[in-house]
Amino acid sequence: MKKIISIIKPYFRWVILGGTLFFLLKTFKDRFAEISAITIDTRGWLMVTIGLIVTLLAHVWSGWVWTWILNAFNLSLGVGQGIKVYLITNIAKYLPGNVWHFYGRINAVSQKGSSLSAATLSVLLEPLLMAASALLIAIVSTSFGWVETDFSILVFFGQIASLLAVLIGIHPRILNPIIQRLSKSKKLKDTETINHTSLQKYPIIPFLGEMGFVWFRGVGFLFTFISLQQITFSQIPALLSAFSIAWLLGLVVPGAPGGVGVFEATAIALLDQSVFPPATVLVAVAIYRVISILAEAIAAGVAWIINH
Repeated sequence: MKKIISIIKPYFRWVILGGTLFFLLKTFKDRFAEISAITIDTRGWLMVTIGLIVTLLAHVWSGWVWTWILNAFNLSLGVGQGIKVYLITNIAKYLPGNVWHFYGRINAVSQKGSSLSAATLSVLLEPLLMAASALLIAIVSTSFGWVETDFSILVFFGQIASLLAVLIGIHPRILNPIIQRLSKSKKLKDTETINHTSLQKYPIIPFLGEMGFVWFRGVGFLFTFISLQQITFSQIPALLSAFSIAWLLGLVVPGAPGGVGVFEATAIALLDQSVFPPATVLVAVAIYRVISILAEAIAAGVAWIINH
């Protein structure tokens, strides 16, 4: 059985990518007439520009939150340097493998004299907190009916169990022994270094910061959507909730780098078609994908220039 899984595993991401792209292309084909009729006026482009700026600021915010996580491990790079490292490496997530941004950050932290295991855990804690934040938003969203889903009590309790597992797993009493065990396995004899790089307190502030990041990104998507369709105040929770769930799946599903395809397909599937026309949603997620990558590229470019 393990042999079969090992053979299938390398192709699994391509199956997911192929399935999501097929769904998107079919939606595009079926809605082509509606999509081609959509135009963006001057006000719309202003909304897109605001969405770009908000998304850019969201990445800066995320870099700042990352420095909070490092501080919780006593692995400070300094706020300015930490944000620059985060932004410069962030664009690397679109490279095949979807791990090179982690490698760059781990390398930057370990060069400051920290153990490789502690540097790795401090860097990997960031996406874990992101996922937990988005999962909490998803649970609240489905509980209040802000997004249209085929509610399953099994899935609902599975989400709660996953969230609790993450929130309990990041407690210092659980995480610190893991750091010490990994450090000892690397034959690091310096006990002071091991203690110095342990998690000093429960990362509740970074967790709330990552929740703010998800909402920050959602506001950028909201402005992008407004460029195509007027919305009411009561529709905002549905849009933000759908974004959060779609972004979460794009983060955790082993598909294309950066969640390309998974995010778009999920957003289209979640939003009520009677309120949010699929053609409009498809164009909105396509534009948001462009401004998201553009925001990351601009942030990385500016950070690199400042750093040099």
